[in-house]
Amino acid sequence: MIDIHSHILPGVDDGAAAMENAIAMAQAAAKEGITTIIATPHHQNGTHDNPRPAVLSLAAELNDELKRRGIALNVLPGQEVRIHGDLLDGLARGEVMTLADTSYMLIEFPPDHVPKYAEQLLFDAQVKGFIPIIAHPERNVEIIEYPERLYQLVKRGALAQLTASSVTGHFGKKIKAFSFQLMEANLVHFIASDAHNTKTRPFRLREAYEVIRKEYGTDMVYYFQENAELLVRGQAVFRDEPQRVKKKKFLGLF
Repeated sequence: MIDIHSHILPGVDDGAAAMENAIAMAQAAAKEGITTIIATPHHQNGTHDNPRPAVLSLAAELNDELKRRGIALNVLPGQEVRIHGDLLDGLARGEVMTLADTSYMLIEFPPDHVPKYAEQLLFDAQVKGFIPIIAHPERNVEIIEYPERLYQLVKRGALAQLTASSVTGHFGKKIKAFSFQLMEANLVHFIASDAHNTKTRPFRLREAYEVIRKEYGTDMVYYFQENAELLVRGQAVFRDEPQRVKKKKFLGLF
């Protein structure tokens, strides 16, 4: 399996605190069947700045340590970039990174809203040849209340990534139910761990795929797994025609 979103790099954000924590995460990932993981430390989210040179250096150091210890995991560099008005300038300056040196970039919204300029900015990024992936939209307060926000972004070419722990229900029944709605509406294209540690925010990627298999069948699992492989190879991913989420009155979600 390939995990496109993780906080495994040591000592740079709210993920692995030190190298030993990163090694423990790597061991857990390998045990789960993950062979390739993209390290996506937070960047420009108001708390953490992890520019390209620092990420490349740490990813290389971590890979060397994994090889030395015989842990079969390949770490690729990336960032989880908080959306901001100067994002395209950061890309041009080489501070903002794409995922694994491809055209795909992982974009994080503030947890409680979608900035008004987001649609135009993500479209402008595509014009410049980048493909934005919206991280964990199922946990964004505004998207939960107004799924149309995500529909419009995906309709205009953006992609989206669900968190494994959302699919398994570890963020609650409401988030799990909403995650299912987004999958059913073809509004998400990847499942990733967003792992921060081995205890409170572990990988759960295998468990999430098993939940999807039971709910939707093996084809849906292959869809997400193949998209992760295509991303790492820098190739076009699969995407079905997005649909509007049909609002349901359940569990107090809407």
